[in-house]
Amino acid sequence: MTKTNLARTLREPAELVTEGLAPASALPALERVAARYAVAITPDLVGLIDATDPDDPIARQFVPVSAELEAQPGENADPIGDHPHSPVAGIVHRYPDRVLFKLVHVCAVYCRFCFRREMVGPGKENALSESAYRAAIDYIRSHGEIWEVILTGGDPLMLSPRRMSEIMADLAAIDHVKIIRLHTRVPVAEPARVSAEMVAALKVAGAATWVAVHANHARELTGAARDACARLVDAGIPLVSQSVLLRGVNDDIAALSDLMRAFVECRIKPYYLHHGDLAPGTAHLRTTLAAGQALMRQLRGRVSGLCQPDYVIDIPGGAGKSPVGPNYVSAVKNTANETSEAESETRYRIVDYCGDVHLYPPEA
Repeated sequence: MTKTNLARTLREPAELVTEGLAPASALPALERVAARYAVAITPDLVGLIDATDPDDPIARQFVPVSAELEAQPGENADPIGDHPHSPVAGIVHRYPDRVLFKLVHVCAVYCRFCFRREMVGPGKENALSESAYRAAIDYIRSHGEIWEVILTGGDPLMLSPRRMSEIMADLAAIDHVKIIRLHTRVPVAEPARVSAEMVAALKVAGAATWVAVHANHARELTGAARDACARLVDAGIPLVSQSVLLRGVNDDIAALSDLMRAFVECRIKPYYLHHGDLAPGTAHLRTTLAAGQALMRQLRGRVSGLCQPDYVIDIPGGAGKSPVGPNYVSAVKNTANETSEAESETRYRIVDYCGDVHLYPPEA
């Protein structure tokens, strides 16, 4: 791993070259990438990168490359269709009982595959204005069907504990809001931010707090990251995981198994494995759906049921998430003479994790 005594986040391509994370010959191209898409790699993550490995899975997630400037057909600046479902600034109301609340547009670290990469970084606003924040709270208050508010961005844990406490109190004061969920990279990218003060800020009377932790490789769950997650769990805040299936990072069964086991060891329930979104300049990191389905089939037979995430795709245009894991069941046409209701029950072929086919109900 990279030996580093860095005290600050790397944000400029020249700094990446100085730290040995990119060759000097790549500097002009990386400066063009950084002019369009935000760059930030925290000291915690720099320390995980093996600069001698050209295929290092941590570097692939965070170190920019020139391929990011190569947009492919079908890629879109708003690949999952947030904008059409945004009734007021900061709110995405795609599903009836829950909303996304995008508080900030900054992150501790910027992932090279981010589906909101056009909405954060150079020239973008850092956070909602006070008036926009109040309008968003009013929207949530006026829609009684909203049971869950999902704090996202950007990364909501970039806020101060004081501000987070205020936001949590505002949301919990709305009678119909029962769940407040935060989506964050911070426990991995900057675990010291998950302080006792921040944990206390997330605990609020009147609503249950959940935290979705984003990591894509088991190496990201360092001792410090595990301690940060433990501070949340020990305070009674349940954790679930988010990961993205990424070429060269976790698209083999060993890496994916290690990641899911690491989550469970941290008392994080694997939740979503996202298929890579069609964000501009991310084709070099996307797998095929067929590859993801094959991995999920292997995972089913390899690791505990606790370690099984849902493999999902966000349908381009804003239609929402759909499970796209392998299908294990297909109907079998019954051609026998049927003389009773029991005998006429549909029979199914069910494929087990080894690929063997079984009939259900079994033949007599």
